[in-house]
Parts: sequence; structure tokens; C-alpha cells
Amino acid sequence: MQLKKLAAALFVAGVIAPGAANATDGYFQPGYSVKSVGMGGVGIALPQDALAAAANPAGMALIGNRVDGGISLFRPVREASVSGLGPTTTYSGNDSSSFLIPEVGFNYMLNPTMSVGLSMYGNGGMNTGYSTIGNSGLPYMNGAGVDLQQLFISPSFSIKLNPSNSIGVAINLVHQSFRANGLGAFAQTSGPFANASTSPSNVTDNGHDSSNGVGVRIGWIGEIAPGFSLGATYQPKTHMSSFSKYSGLFAGGGSFDIPANYGIGFAWQPNQQWTVAGDVERILYSGVPAIGNTIDCFYTQSCQLGGSNGPGFGWQDITVVKLGVAYAINPSLTVRAGWNHSDNPIPSSQVMLNTLAPGIVKDHLTLGATYTLSPAMELSFDYVHAFKNSVTGALPAQFGYPAGASETISMYQDTVGVSVGWKF
Repeated sequence: MQLKKLAAALFVAGVIAPGAANATDGYFQPGYSVKSVGMGGVGIALPQDALAAAANPAGMALIGNRVDGGISLFRPVREASVSGLGPTTTYSGNDSSSFLIPEVGFNYMLNPTMSVGLSMYGNGGMNTGYSTIGNSGLPYMNGAGVDLQQLFISPSFSIKLNPSNSIGVAINLVHQSFRANGLGAFAQTSGPFANASTSPSNVTDNGHDSSNGVGVRIGWIGEIAPGFSLGATYQPKTHMSSFSKYSGLFAGGGSFDIPANYGIGFAWQPNQQWTVAGDVERILYSGVPAIGNTIDCFYTQSCQLGGSNGPGFGWQDITVVKLGVAYAINPSLTVRAGWNHSDNPIPSSQVMLNTLAPGIVKDHLTLGATYTLSPAMELSFDYVHAFKNSVTGALPAQFGYPAGASETISMYQDTVGVSVGWKF
């Protein structure tokens, strides 16, 4: 398959590698370019660079001819604490502690009203590795963890319908990879998790597997008053090929689709110095069985891992609110700040399986700046602090845990990024 070959070549070349550790709006990124992230991740009504198609392809008709490339360093901290089985003990999920996430975008104006572009970015991901969790009493061995990476290659076309309105479409060519380790308890034929999977040999420790799919994102941006714009975007669920090596883990025989998401946004520029923008986004995690199915049926032995109705991570749909401001200090220097708040997708009843995927961060503070080196060249920076959040849930009595036994998962994260933009 040509998509798979292209994606593999990009990974090998380091254009987009490795994937996000734990992106923090669930497992989605809070924003898709260094400029956007510096303003809380806004972008639906405020295109700023050639990564604009990731948030709203309509914005590509508004940014001119340019190339942008950047890289961000993620440092997430993931922990799991177990109480009620002896002294409370905390286990680190940080076997891998730092992750580099590149981004590349290109946009070309065919004429004053039409553009074609190509945006390449990591949509999100999750990574955990617990080297000492084997003595925790949880159903995990030392080294347990997962690694999910998602690469989007998005050619786009956008057009200005008139001076005030633009629309756009991006075709998302998606490649994802996944690996799970240390889940042997779910592949046993005896014990509390006996016959937990439809395919015990395809649950864990099979190395990385890959999956591919094609999706679409559409969008609109309209200036409804001088200096004030609205935007809207929609991305339906992207159907992906199955992870065959993990057909006994994910519901539906290894299926792991990309959730549908949609959003609206505004951008207001009251003068030449100030810009204020905001987005509201909805991510439909519950529409993907591997993500949204709860573990509850597992307790009653009415389902198995990998089955059509098999348990997933139990994630709920979330709403994300993003607010950002930018201030041009002078023609050469613009500074940015923002706030990103998302719901926590993981209820307390689903904590045990989400030891592997603690995507529970809710609040992010972001800062950024752009310095213009020349009329054609600019350098941008961002910083994000995702504040610590924790969720505690009872360990299930159905698996033999005593009353009062519980687990708490926690996560926080810091990110710094830099990008270069070239106008031509």
C-alpha cells in the first residue's frame, strides 16, 4: 500500500517521529503548530501558518505562500498508586521520559483565491512504561505499558468564496502504530483473568504493529465584521485497518479508529497589536469501541478482550475550550499566552485499565512568541505546562480485590517547541 510505504519512509527519515507521549486533550494534541499552541491551541478561526489545515483547512487560503517546520519536546510524568493492599505504593510510568514531535507544513496559492497545501503532524498518542509495577497487585508485569503513535499527512485545498468567506477540505492519510507489553495476565487460561481474550496470543508483547486509513476534515472561516471572524470545522470518524498483532486486545478484533471531532471558533483583532481567539471542540471518544467501551462487562464475564463488544478504556466524550491572546510589541516581536481546558475522559470506575493510558490532564497554561528575522523568515517558540490531575477508583471485587482497595492514576506534562516559518 503506497500510504504505508510513504508513512514508513517518513518515520525512518525522522520527518515525523516518534509519536506523542500523552497528548493532553484526552490523547489528542492541544494544538497543531508552535504558534497555535502558544495561544492555547486555538486555530479554527485563526490560521497562522501552514499547519492550519490540522485545525481548519479553510484557513490555508488566508495565509499565503509559506513553509513551516518545527519540533516540540514533550516530558510527561505518569504515575499509578495502589492503596489497600498493604502500604500505599506509587509506581512510575516513565520508562521513556522525553519525546520529540516534529511538524511540517507547506502552502501554495494557485491564484489570489485558491490554495493547495500539505500538513504533516502527530495527531496525538499515548505512552507508558512501568518497570517496577509487577509487585503492585495489579494485573501487570514489570515493563507493562503501551505505545500509540498517530501520523497525519493532510493534503488540502481551500478557496475564498468572496472577500469575507473561505472554505476548505483536507484529505487525512493516517498511519498509526501500537505496541503493548506486560499484559500477560489477560492472556492466561487460569486465574482471575482466565479466558479474558478471544485471541490470547494477540494480546501483548508482539512488538509494534501498524494501521492505516483515510479520512477527511472540512471547514469554513467567515469575517462577519471588520476584524472579527468565526470558523467551524468537522472531521468524521476515520476508519482504520486493524492491529492484527493485537486482535485479542482491542474490541472488534484489533480495531482502533480515529474519533470524530468538530468545533467552532472566533478570532478578534481590535487593532494592529492585539489578537484574541477562542475555540470550543468536541471529541467523540465513545464512538470508537476500543476507546469508549467500558470494562464493566468484563467483570461479569459477558465479554472478552478483542470481541465485537469487548471492553475498551471506557473513555467518555469530552469538550475542550481554548482561549488565547497575542500582542505585537513591535513589528519584529509578537508574544502569546493561552489557556486550554478539557474534560477528563476517564471516570473513576475505569481507572484500572487506564493505568496504561492516563489521559486525564484537564488544564494547560501556554506561552509563546514569534520573532521576525527578515520579511521572509520568522522564528517561533512555545511552552506548555499541563497541570497535574489525578483520578481514584476502587479495584474490582470481581477480581478478588478486598474492600477498600483502590488505585490512583496521575499525570502532568511540560512541553517546549520551536519552529521556523518561511514566506515566499
